[in-house]
Amino acid sequence: MVPVDPRITLQTLKVLGALLSNTGREVSGAEIGKTAGLASGTLYPILIRLEQARWVRSWWESEDPHQLGRPRRRFYSLTGIGKVKARAAFRELAASNQELAWQY
Repeated sequence: MVPVDPRITLQTLKVLGALLSNTGREVSGAEIGKTAGLASGTLYPILIRLEQARWVRSWWESEDPHQLGRPRRRFYSLTGIGKVKARAAFRELAASNQELAWQY
């Protein structure tokens, strides 16, 4: 199955921004939600769509939850194509904002 690019909504941009700001380190879903200011019911469907589009990869932490004394966390990071596509989405948004500014 060929991945389909996700629809770019304001919430999706917030998630992509949170991931871009943490490039090079693993970020838990909870951290992304906090940074993006999104509730889990909005956040996780977006992360699933981004992962299906192969913009994001995810994995469970390997430590034993009993030893950690808490549930396992799922970590997320942008893929190479995800970084390219996310940056392009922000460039497109900036260009469209400049175009709108000239109209007024």
